[in-house]
Amino acid sequence: MAASDRMVLGPLVGSIDQGTSSSRFLVFNAKTAELLSHHQVEIQQKFPKEGWVEQDPKEILKSVHECVERTCEKLQQLNIDITNIKAIGVSNQRETTVVWDKTTGEPLYNAIVWLDLRTQSTVERLLKRIPGKNKAYFKFRTGLPLSTYFSAVKLRWLLDNVEEIRQAVDDGRAMFGTIDSWLIWSLTGGKNGGVHCTDVTNASRTMLFNIHSLEWDPELCQFFDIPMEILPKVRSSSEIYGLMKSGALTGVPISGCLGDQSAALVGQMCFQDGQAKNTYGTGCFLLCNTGQKSVFSEHGLLTTIAYKLGRDKPVCYALEGSVAIAGAVVRWLRDNLGIVKTSQEVEKLAAEVGTSYGCYFVPAFSGLYAPYWEPSARGIICGLTQFTNKNHIAFAALEAVCFQTREILDAINKDCGIPLNQLQVDGGMTNNKVLMQLQSDILCIPVVKPSMPETTALGAAMAAGAAEGVGIWSLNPGDLTAVTCERFEPQINPEESEYRYARWKKAVLKSMGWETSEAPSNGDTSIFCSLPLGFFIMSSMIMLIGAKYVSGTGK
Repeated sequence: MAASDRMVLGPLVGSIDQGTSSSRFLVFNAKTAELLSHHQVEIQQKFPKEGWVEQDPKEILKSVHECVERTCEKLQQLNIDITNIKAIGVSNQRETTVVWDKTTGEPLYNAIVWLDLRTQSTVERLLKRIPGKNKAYFKFRTGLPLSTYFSAVKLRWLLDNVEEIRQAVDDGRAMFGTIDSWLIWSLTGGKNGGVHCTDVTNASRTMLFNIHSLEWDPELCQFFDIPMEILPKVRSSSEIYGLMKSGALTGVPISGCLGDQSAALVGQMCFQDGQAKNTYGTGCFLLCNTGQKSVFSEHGLLTTIAYKLGRDKPVCYALEGSVAIAGAVVRWLRDNLGIVKTSQEVEKLAAEVGTSYGCYFVPAFSGLYAPYWEPSARGIICGLTQFTNKNHIAFAALEAVCFQTREILDAINKDCGIPLNQLQVDGGMTNNKVLMQLQSDILCIPVVKPSMPETTALGAAMAAGAAEGVGIWSLNPGDLTAVTCERFEPQINPEESEYRYARWKKAVLKSMGWETSEAPSNGDTSIFCSLPLGFFIMSSMIMLIGAKYVSGTGK
């Protein structure tokens, strides 16, 4: 690339996109929003017990360092000057909980991932302290129901169960944060002066944050018995938090921070009331911007902070429908069932049959999130016949993602009162054309996919580039680059769509009530765990022995 071409590029912005499945670093042109280069590293998930999901915070940090360095190498190979990178944004998997020692910089336990279910008994214990055991008791303060999903109960579990963390809290050494806090603290110096902060979007997913006052809520902290001194300072989504202290980008400010779903909303440029996007990642998340007014759902949706793009800028809110398992179901087909070797093969298998042949898959591996909030649910595949094969199961898995989106879209339409006439989509799964067409068919509205699907990373880059003191990315509507899109139009009649959706709802009902927290915790699946069954078997054995004895004496 000639020197004159390098001049044309102008300022660049880097974006750390730390998701559940992988970490990535992407670099964008601040003037055109063009993606210039990126690098990705997959993250290992650990499942130490059924329902438990953990990740190693040090592995996450190492993967981010690797992504930054490798992307910078790629840019230099393209003859792009990395000194043009003027800011870095952070986007992250939300709710995932880390506690570390500020004196050593070491995590005190693995990160408990948002999908993790170990806290169900913690939730039930806390519910007993709430009048009427009302899960929505804190909804008007936090926007959230009491659930295993959010950070406060994960942190409570850590304090209850990990002696090292209790000791570190007592000694004043402990720091809590979601993944954004862990990364920003580590990248800005760690134990040598790292900045302990989070932004309003991530704070709003902890259940410790008042979404109206925009502060940690002392009463909520008291209810969960969380010491407030371990919490990070809450900042806006767009301001300079600190400077990179190591690596190729030493000295570059970290100036944008958004939870991944808020970042995607910004990246899709959904800045107007009523604009919505759906992100297909490990889970599936549909957010609808409600402007400066917090709207509370009557249909199982969350009220969350969409963004606050500057210290002195207003906060904007969103309604959110959260689905736990979307891309994760494809990973499950690959890693657990082994019916495909790569995630891309699922699209091929589904396309070969074009139908589930009456097979329905409810992937409630972590219970059901919106609109049900039913932790007792578990995954089921039903409607199987001798004709069913792996192609039909692959199709049913993709269809499940679409049905779950339909459920949350229906809820958003009811809460907002104005049905969406199209759905803007993004995320890794949107590369699957069979899925996108299925989604349009099941929603009966067009699905619109931007040609550059990395909207989560783009949103964090926009927030970083627009920050005061950086000022290289304009968020004025007239200055935003027009995005080219691919449209998928419905190709089946609404009656068929409704029939399939009704069958799905029937399957969902069958998935509920499978699991209770009273199940044996030691994993003992002996038939004698069931007292009535044990009595039956013991009495049968006694009768059998007695019968042999009687028959023996009669000879």
